[in-house]
Amino acid sequence: MSEYKLLINGALVEGDATLDVINPATEETVATCARASKAQLDQAVAAAKAAFPAWSATSMDERRKVLVAIADAIQANLGELARLLTQEQGKPLQDATGEIFGASAFFRYFASLDLPAKVVTDDATSRIEIRRKPLGVVGCIVPWNFPMILMAFKVPAALLAGNTVIVKPAPTTPLTALKLGQIIKDIVPPGVVNIIADANDLGGELTKHPDVRKISFTGSTETGKKVMASAADALKRISLELGGNDALIVLDDVDVAATAPKVFGAAMQNAGQVCIAAKRIYVHESIYDAMCDEFATLAKNMVVGDGLEQGTQMGPLQNKAQFDKVMGFIDSAKKDGKVIAGGERKGDKGYFIQPTVVRDIAEGSQLVDEEQFGPVMPVIKYSDPKDAVARANASIYGLGGSIWAKDSDKAWALAESMESGSVWVNKHADLQPHLPFGGSKFSGIGSELGEEGLKEFTQVQVLNMAR
Repeated sequence: MSEYKLLINGALVEGDATLDVINPATEETVATCARASKAQLDQAVAAAKAAFPAWSATSMDERRKVLVAIADAIQANLGELARLLTQEQGKPLQDATGEIFGASAFFRYFASLDLPAKVVTDDATSRIEIRRKPLGVVGCIVPWNFPMILMAFKVPAALLAGNTVIVKPAPTTPLTALKLGQIIKDIVPPGVVNIIADANDLGGELTKHPDVRKISFTGSTETGKKVMASAADALKRISLELGGNDALIVLDDVDVAATAPKVFGAAMQNAGQVCIAAKRIYVHESIYDAMCDEFATLAKNMVVGDGLEQGTQMGPLQNKAQFDKVMGFIDSAKKDGKVIAGGERKGDKGYFIQPTVVRDIAEGSQLVDEEQFGPVMPVIKYSDPKDAVARANASIYGLGGSIWAKDSDKAWALAESMESGSVWVNKHADLQPHLPFGGSKFSGIGSELGEEGLKEFTQVQVLNMAR
């Protein structure tokens, strides 16, 4: 009997197969969980479809109460969920605790929103209202870098809008999602939330399923293209939050010693496995050497280890495939630039990579042009800030970016020119639940979070009556 079961139609069920989940810090099995078959996916979709009429007919107040109850349940199980998240994902326990708390907060935030009808005309001749209606069954596909918080970008908004959901976590990090299913199974009506795990074989089945009306996907750009193609036949709604190659531009007037740790943190959070991590660091030539030296010192002093060990600042890469990919980026960067810190794996067990800083590198290198999604930061020299922005914009990606300067007005003017969905000044990757988040170009379609993100889970309906 598996401790981690699927949630289908309000019941915890064994999978038709099982899945071993590996701790990336030890390369040992954390647990064996249920793995859904195609037939079980179909059962989950059927349950969600059957539950939709009643759920969509509930009042907004009732839905809010369910979201708050889920938030309370997550918070009540904070310690257990955080430890489990560290074991399957690898991040330090303090970061995992923050992620679980954040997931609870995001459910609570969406419970504060509303979708009121908008009266456009109400006179002697007509009454016209614009309303927001739920879509039906929503498939929520969640990646392995932030399994809980990114689930909370999707599920509470979908539920508040009146939809029912199928949650599919990544095959390498299914445990926290399945544990959540155990925690909430008696909170939500049967069929309203269904959680399945797969071995990377059911994503296509979910996206093309005729009874699923929307897919909300977070993951790589290449997989996002496949999701979009798969959803096309049924004209499904889609939200795609995809890859990023965020540029961070440091102007010449900054305090190097004060700015370097913040920039370094923006690049190395979660071992660089963040869609909006700073992945291309542009530094003005007048402070280039000093900034590179600071980055190298920070990298050499960073404590890398098992996320459950006290004092760990950075854990392993989450899975072997990503570890191998990032090591390939490092090998390429050694030919194109100068490695001044890191550049090697750490130890001989676990997917650990030493925080790596590469200087004297430029566009045309794989590390600069592509998304590394790991603890490797290329530091690129520039002389003209407008040229740096132009080089940043030349990427196919447009998820996030930032400008750092003492002269905030100058930084703000440059920020307006950056081609990305989110641009920050003197900070990076500041996501808040009330602010819409989405990418331009190859970084995605649609928005998550905020009122705009909530509306992505609805269909506009115009009621127009003659008098």
